[in-house]
Parts: sequence; C-alpha cells; structure tokens
Amino acid sequence: MPQKKPAIIVISSHVVRGSVGNRAAGFALEVLGYPVWLVPTVTLPWHPGQGAAERIVPPANEFASLLDNLANSPRLPEVGAVLSGYLGAADQVIAVAKLVDAVKAKNRPAIFTLDPVLGDAPEGGTGRLYVPKEQAQEMKQLLVPRADIITPNPFEMGWLAGCNTPSNNEDLLKAAKTLGVKTVLATSASAMMRGNIANLLLHDGKAHLAEHRAVEGPLNGVGDLAAALMLGNYLQGKDATRALKKTSASLCEVMMHAARSGNDELPLESSTGALIQPKMPVEMRALGLKSL
Repeated sequence: MPQKKPAIIVISSHVVRGSVGNRAAGFALEVLGYPVWLVPTVTLPWHPGQGAAERIVPPANEFASLLDNLANSPRLPEVGAVLSGYLGAADQVIAVAKLVDAVKAKNRPAIFTLDPVLGDAPEGGTGRLYVPKEQAQEMKQLLVPRADIITPNPFEMGWLAGCNTPSNNEDLLKAAKTLGVKTVLATSASAMMRGNIANLLLHDGKAHLAEHRAVEGPLNGVGDLAAALMLGNYLQGKDATRALKKTSASLCEVMMHAARSGNDELPLESSTGALIQPKMPVEMRALGLKSL
C-alpha cells in the first residue's frame, strides 16, 4: 500500500460559486492525494471582483474557539502542513498563529505555508492593501516569522519587506532575503523571454526562475492555486526547484483550459490532469545572488 499522505489544514476564504480561496486550494490538494481540513475565514456567494456580495465573517470568539478545537484534537498528529490564505479580520491572525504552533508541537516537521493575501499593484500602478493595515501588520509580525514557505506577489513582497514594490527580479530577491523565510515563491516575476510570465523562487540561498508562455484568462484564484500546488508538490519530494517547475506548468495548463473554454473561473474540475501531471513546457533558469 502507498504511504498515507499527511493532512493539510487550509485556512482561507470560501465562495459558493467559483474557484478561489479554499475552494481552489483545497480542491488542488485533494487531487494531489492529501486529506484536507478546510477552515473558512469569510463566506461569500462569489469573488468580490464579480460584483457586490454579502460577506459573512465569523465572530472572533467563535473563530478562535473553532481553531482551539482543532489544536486540541487527538487527530492533530495527522496534520503535516498548514496553508493560510485570505483572512477575514485582524483577530483571526492570532488564532492562526496559535494553531500553527500547536500543529508544529505535535508534528515537528510540519510545514506552514503563508499566502499573504494583502493587496496588489496593477501594472504601472502604486498598489493598495485589500485588508486593514492593522491586519496586514499582524500578519507581518505573527505569521511571517512562523512561515516555512511564503508566496507573495510583488506588491505584498514590497509591503512585507518595507520597501517599494519591486519592479525587477533583482529587487524581488533583495526583498525576499529580508523576510527570513526559508522558501520564498514570488509570483508574477519578470520573465526573460517576450510573451512569457514567470515565478521566482528563493530557497536555501539559491534562486531559480520558472517561466512559461503568458495566457489570457481569469486571474481570480491563481494565487490560491499557486500556493497550494507549491506546498503539495514540495511535500511530495522535498525538492523546492522541482516543485516550482511542476507548479508553474500546472498553472499555465489550467489557464490555457480556461482561455479555450471561455470560462470566467478556473476550470479546476476539468483540469485534474493538469494538476497531477502537467505537460506544459517550463523554462528553468538559475539566477546568481552575488550582487545581493
């Protein structure tokens, strides 16, 4: 019998319709064979980018109590990783930090992946926080130091590093080094080939760039999917560079499926093959760090 994979706790937003937040992350991890414990931080009918929507945030004491229940569960040793995405309120940060500590106390090798959903900067724009500044600061102080893997976009990287939004890969790497996290996956990095997009990895003091052709399609949920795939692929082989390559190939293939079908959401239910064994070519480049 194949060895049973560890459970992963996914803490993020939940939408009724769509493939974002824990709908995207949880589905991808289950397709990769992981048992998933889903914790919703906020519930919406759809992604806010698709129109005004009712927003249900659990009361602070109830959310904290739910996470305390998980932390005290006799099944907690089953958990090998925690993935934290969009949080609905500043008080949720403390509860997540406590749960991460509890998981690592029961299972020392457990991995905490932080997808710091804080904000974004449109191309050529200055960027803005999606969450209250207090919540962003709490995440920086409590969650970043606990993270083993972090997956910021350029705006989030700059905000967490206390610098301007990096506009090139050298600045991304400089900012990444200040975070003190073992594995940093910078999404939306600068590709070297025209018509490509890239993801940049800093792991154990080495940098690699994975780039593939740019594909037009729905962007909502891509960051959630990237964080989940990076975690799941890394847990399978403990090789960050190979995890980066496979993750990038899967993202490209899913985006292509969406573009071909004209879907306004990531068509994950029809893209399981792309998640398990993607076929899209990805160019890998090792980057020097001498100037940083």
